[in-house]
Amino acid sequence: MARIETKLAERGLTLPQPLVLPPGVALPFPEVNLRGNRAYVSGAGPLNDDGSLAGPFGKVGVDVSVEDAAALAQKTGLAILAGLKRELGDLDRITGWCRVFGMVNCDPGFQQQPAVINGFSHLILDLFGPEVGRHARSAVGMAALPMRIAVEIEAELEIAPAVA
Repeated sequence: MARIETKLAERGLTLPQPLVLPPGVALPFPEVNLRGNRAYVSGAGPLNDDGSLAGPFGKVGVDVSVEDAAALAQKTGLAILAGLKRELGDLDRITGWCRVFGMVNCDPGFQQQPAVINGFSHLILDLFGPEVGRHARSAVGMAALPMRIAVEIEAELEIAPAVA
């Protein structure tokens, strides 16, 4: 078993199935876009193991607690890792997490976006270590996110070539 997948299993974490889109919804872009030694991950939300969107839904600080939102950020990280595994075949090909953009569905006065996105950052640093997992990051508030999800995250990574 690959190194990152072993760590996931040791922590009791599983990668979810692909996002199950609501009827009538189609995405005109890829989940992961590979360009040379870079992987660009489209905005992803938290998923349950079966690929359905994970709740609670709504605005963080009103409908969703900061703690629940941080857990949703971790689930978003697992959804991103699942998409990367499908595209790369092996999560050990990830050689660096370059940039992460975290979005939190919240009211204008909410100021704990970094605490929410920490759920994602802690997962990545735990799995990949301080060198590969280290990333530049933004954590911003949004007036709304698609389908009332509480968290959405996109990322840019450096990857190693596939082994033939």
